[in-house]
Amino acid sequence: MKYDVVVIGSGPGGYVAAIRCAQLGMNTAIVEKSTTLGGTCLNVGCIPSKALLDSSEHYHLAKKNFAEHGIEVSDLKVNMPQMIKRKREVVDANVKGIDFLMKKNKIDVHQGWGSFVDATHVQVEQEDGTKTVLETDKVIIATGSEPVLPPAFNFDGKRVISSTEALEIEEVPEKMVVIGGGVIGLELGSVYARL
Repeated sequence: MKYDVVVIGSGPGGYVAAIRCAQLGMNTAIVEKSTTLGGTCLNVGCIPSKALLDSSEHYHLAKKNFAEHGIEVSDLKVNMPQMIKRKREVVDANVKGIDFLMKKNKIDVHQGWGSFVDATHVQVEQEDGTKTVLETDKVIIATGSEPVLPPAFNFDGKRVISSTEALEIEEVPEKMVVIGGGVIGLELGSVYARL
């Protein structure tokens, strides 16, 4: 398959670059290792964190501010499974939006791990080992980054968790320590402090 440009990575940098290239008339492909487009930001970062931040803000306002406005809410409680369900719906809607934009702009999506064969060929290896080679004039590398899991902590996915697991908690913990003051750490700390 021959393309004018191949974009490796489908996060905010990658999918926007692919769309713009296609709009400028370039035959464009995008390569994504995950089964969903959108990268870390959309799937396990910015967007799900903001969705939980929004839900927790609604709860916080109902608990702390409604009474002063003459709104009495009795038996107020958090339904964490519903909050997580809503967060997933927000993410799914955004993923579908990116899928739609790929189709609308006639961008070929190749799911798998992208790597260079040489300066004009990108190999895409799928999870089952199937390999496809894409010929291209230009390549945009938009692979983003991954969080660091410090070896000093035993990430067991239960007691010690990453932000990915923190986005899926279906029961509010009595106590939580957030290590890291980046955007996601601050947002998730705010979410659980409000609940």
